[in-house]
Amino acid sequence: MVGARTLLHPAAKPLLFVFSLLPLAWLLAAAVTDRAGPNPAEYLIRATGDWTLRFLCLTLAVTPLRVVFGVPTLARFRRMLGLFAYFYGVLHALSYVGFDMGLVLADVLKDVGKRPFILVGLTAFLLLTPLAATSFNRAIRALGTARWHTLHKLVYPVAGLAVLHFFWMRAGKNDQVEVLVYAVIVALLLGWRLLRFMTKSGKGPASAGWS
Repeated sequence: MVGARTLLHPAAKPLLFVFSLLPLAWLLAAAVTDRAGPNPAEYLIRATGDWTLRFLCLTLAVTPLRVVFGVPTLARFRRMLGLFAYFYGVLHALSYVGFDMGLVLADVLKDVGKRPFILVGLTAFLLLTPLAATSFNRAIRALGTARWHTLHKLVYPVAGLAVLHFFWMRAGKNDQVEVLVYAVIVALLLGWRLLRFMTKSGKGPASAGWS
């Protein structure tokens, strides 16, 4: 496990920021160099959705890793990971609205009512938005610590809805292995929290948001 001194290094957060932008750079390079397949729009929609879910899982993994391995300094990266989950969620939504729906709001609303997985994805995105909007110290002071922590527990249903969105999106295909992998990861991360709550075994330092 990475030492606490390494995690506290001034370069740690900037490095995480750069690494978190690498998927975007890869996607843009693939689109520009015609490596995005026969349907670049669909490629970008799917890929940004995948990275949203991955960053959600990374965000939720911080607390278990912090507690299990006794590395409290991991908590300082949780907020950035959560914001990148939202960042890729925004790109996912914009790719869908722009490329798939041609920026026609009426078509978007019609599609939301017609396809349940779009509605589920939109719900997850809307629930994620207040978490991103309050991921700043000023928001903690404005809301109060207790209400702020309660609000940021919305990340739990967001993760579940994101997996459901992915499952329904893949429902017409025979390959559900990737969906199952994400479902197991999210179930383990949320199950660990439930078990910890039920046994009241861990009190630890206060959460830094995105739970």
